[in-house]
Amino acid sequence: MNEAAPDIDKMTFEDALRALEDVVKRLESGEVPLDESISLYEQGEKLRLHCQARLDSAQARIEKIVTGADGKASGTAPFDADS
Repeated sequence: MNEAAPDIDKMTFEDALRALEDVVKRLESGEVPLDESISLYEQGEKLRLHCQARLDSAQARIEKIVTGADGKASGTAPFDADS
């Protein structure tokens, strides 16, 4: 990877996923030298972890949806609110 690596922590989920897909395509092509493949793999792992963290955060927010007595959603609670 010759270009400077973007700051993964500032990437949106969608941008990180696209970057991860690009890394996978390049690795699967088999046309990348070994040293570059290792760097790409490391970059891909960082992107994967970032995507997973974003998904975990979204999941936690979704789980905070408050349900009424009838089992239907009746509102939401802040992600960081004490239950």
